Amino acid sequence: MFRILFLLFVIVPIIEITVLMQVGALLGAWPTVAIVIVTAWLGAKNVRRQGLATLNSVQTKMAQGQMPSDEIVTGLLLLVAGVTLITPGFVTDAFGLLLLVPQVRQSLVKTVQKHIVTANVQSSGFTYHGEFSQSGHENGSIEQPNHAKAPRQGQTLEGEFERKE
Repeated sequence: MFRILFLLFVIVPIIEITVLMQVGALLGAWPTVAIVIVTAWLGAKNVRRQGLATLNSVQTKMAQGQMPSDEIVTGLLLLVAGVTLITPGFVTDAFGLLLLVPQVRQSLVKTVQKHIVTANVQSSGFTYHGEFSQSGHENGSIEQPNHAKAPRQGQTLEGEFERKE
């Protein structure tokens, strides 16, 4: 994690400054500044438009009772695109514009979703099976968790709970 942060906060600005200086020497200072401002403005405009479309898609899926996982990852990628487009520089602008291309973004969404792990949450590490005999004593056994016996996702377990002290 430290290496990634180091790259983001030290190496990327050095690369940006170098590229800005080279483009400035080639085009001049004012045209370079104008290009940086125009790309930031156009990028922010595109990010806003695509972000609103993604938000509408999230709301539609949630209204239908579906999980909008693609749209959530897309929204995060659009956030990254917006931040990189507003950051002055040509390298970050190129990366941000690349994230605005829907085909590139969809391939990244599929890649990210392969790495997301959904976990079944279980409340305890063992299962208790028991019943009361006619004499009022409890007969039961404790088992280690067997994930094959775990209730499927979406099933509701009903019961009553009473604390006796």
